[in-house]
Amino acid sequence: MSDSTDEVRSYTVRLELVDEPGELLRALGPIADNGGNLLSIFHERGNVTPRGHIPVEVDMEATPERFDGIVDALRDAGINVIQAGAERYSETLTVVLTGHLINTDLSDTLSRIQEHTDATVTDLSLSAPEGTEDASSSARIRLATEQNATESVMETIRDIAAEKELRVIEPLAAGGEL
Repeated sequence: MSDSTDEVRSYTVRLELVDEPGELLRALGPIADNGGNLLSIFHERGNVTPRGHIPVEVDMEATPERFDGIVDALRDAGINVIQAGAERYSETLTVVLTGHLINTDLSDTLSRIQEHTDATVTDLSLSAPEGTEDASSSARIRLATEQNATESVMETIRDIAAEKELRVIEPLAAGGEL
């Protein structure tokens, strides 16, 4: 039987990076070097913090001991760690959007989902067989969300989809997976 401290858990680290080439790679090194498994990176290049830095949110999996080592290594490398927390995201949710995804700015859609919910996009698969003008394009979006936040995340997705005239194929109620 393994000790519960050996269990891999999900963690979120919020960083502030200087807006210079190579800074994101420099921040990812301590994560990889200390056994972290990346789930997603949200690099908010268009936004800056009051100090003029770029906010970056990194979701990863690690054992508690490795996570502590990752945070220490980030700080030792001079990376500004704003927040380091355990298990922010404990549920997964998969939805499919269909319609004029490219023309309605898929990047904006994803950014708005992340800005207005307690969820982060962990995987995206896009299909546009007829090109960017195709109304039958579809995107499968996998999200990690906080426990018991699924309904509020879905409500936000429905609102964004309605505004952009997209269709939402929702997950089955049990398990959150399609």
